[in-house]
Amino acid sequence: MKNTKAIKSINKILKNLDETGINTDTLIDDIKELRTYALEAEQPLVVKVLRYTYEHIEKHNSFLIPLLDDEAIDEENAIEQNEEASPVESLKYLIALTANLNNKGNISDLKEYKELLMAY
Repeated sequence: MKNTKAIKSINKILKNLDETGINTDTLIDDIKELRTYALEAEQPLVVKVLRYTYEHIEKHNSFLIPLLDDEAIDEENAIEQNEEASPVESLKYLIALTANLNNKGNISDLKEYKELLMAY
């Protein structure tokens, strides 16, 4: 997203995740705030993914969607990496994707997160 407030919000969420992990008290409100910027920017995919994300966190008190696989990594290493990847790392990746919506890979990964969140 190009909005400077949205970028500040993304950076704040990422910093808080690094410092306190998934602290639902502030995290859900921060994601809702970021979602308002996505609404203003008319980014329906991001709006949905962020809504599904905070609803998932509210329900499960964590982010239980695994970090997405990188197709360039062989299958055995991908399984090892996913087992080692924490909910915080996966959520940080999802939030970071929203910063650059001109990247087709980011859009593709957001769509994959959307599907995983809907299926969970």
